[in-house]
Amino acid sequence: MTDSDTVVVRGGRVHTQTERGVVEGDVLIDGDEIAAVGEVDAPADAREVDASGLEITPGLVDAHSHAGMAEWGEPEDGDFNEGTSATTPHVNALDGFHPRDEELKHAFQNGVTTVSARMGSGNVIGGVIVSVKTHGKVADRMLLREDGMKAAMGENPKRFHGESEGRQPSTRPGVAATLREEFTAAEDYRDRKAAAAADDEPFERDVGMENLVRVLEGELPLRVHAHRADDIATVFRIADEFGIDDLSIEHATEGHLIAEEFVERDVPAVVGPSISSATKYELRNITFETPGILHEAGVTVAIQTDAPVLPQQHLDVCVGLAVREGLPAEAALDTVTTNPAEILGVADRVGTLEPGTDADLVAWDGEFYRVDTRSQHVFVDGEHVFDRAEDEVDPREAYAW
Repeated sequence: MTDSDTVVVRGGRVHTQTERGVVEGDVLIDGDEIAAVGEVDAPADAREVDASGLEITPGLVDAHSHAGMAEWGEPEDGDFNEGTSATTPHVNALDGFHPRDEELKHAFQNGVTTVSARMGSGNVIGGVIVSVKTHGKVADRMLLREDGMKAAMGENPKRFHGESEGRQPSTRPGVAATLREEFTAAEDYRDRKAAAAADDEPFERDVGMENLVRVLEGELPLRVHAHRADDIATVFRIADEFGIDDLSIEHATEGHLIAEEFVERDVPAVVGPSISSATKYELRNITFETPGILHEAGVTVAIQTDAPVLPQQHLDVCVGLAVREGLPAEAALDTVTTNPAEILGVADRVGTLEPGTDADLVAWDGEFYRVDTRSQHVFVDGEHVFDRAEDEVDPREAYAW
């Protein structure tokens, strides 16, 4: 396929995800940005892409993924759990992000153009996480922002450290205590640093403490893996103790049991992956009804794959199953565009189709969340990265002997 600085995607039904709603017309792409939607005044030399009869949406956003961190086909080579300590706030997911991970290619070919690449849930504090595009060659150029500090409650850190390594935490109180200890140390670090500055004295910096101070001061949101309702309540309790207002609950498997607590605190829920059996106790109440119940209660909901737990490319399928189980169809696109973009703090770049935003869009041959719908064209930063008519590979020919 050829590329041009100016492209017109012609004749689609455009889901702008703005107050304009759905617009019948065209999308004008100028370089890496959306220039106009609807009736567009395109230059004579603009390259045209026929989207007649197609549904055009913003590129999908997955607010909780390990794509680029856990190599497709080589999960043992994953770089998402620095398991040498139960708390590793000094590490940064960007340093382990691999742009050539095959999972990222699968992602953008099926319309997922932005993910929050996460450290894992083996540690109570896992490190800084990043919002990135799924298409590109260099991680730094794919980066949108550092979008949070990963933390985890419940069985994963208990097993990873208590059972495997014989060190704290080995219980839920131990997990909570570990989190409190780190934030208390960060408060003390901040005070010592301020005192040293006031006295014009040298101060030895600590990368992890610097990052945790950013959380305490609201510069870096806290993203907490929590399945059970009691673990979610513990997160809220600790956040209140340390004055942490900018946080999200990741997975929120039993979030539907305490939806009112999310509403009271205005905390969003990043729900999923819900295609799972109860492989551990804290998943015993897993259901695709959770997104719908939380949405109806007034919670900002995003749907996630937790790739590679579920393949990144099937984010749309997860939304479809949530719709089947009660999520209103009119809210479906919000859960993988505007809501995750807002949660991640990248709504000025992605999640909508309006002038000035990144030219990330997908043309589908039906409602995006239907199992029989397929992406036909995908653009990332204005580049036409997938054209099904030209790029689709017959799996019988692609088989690796």
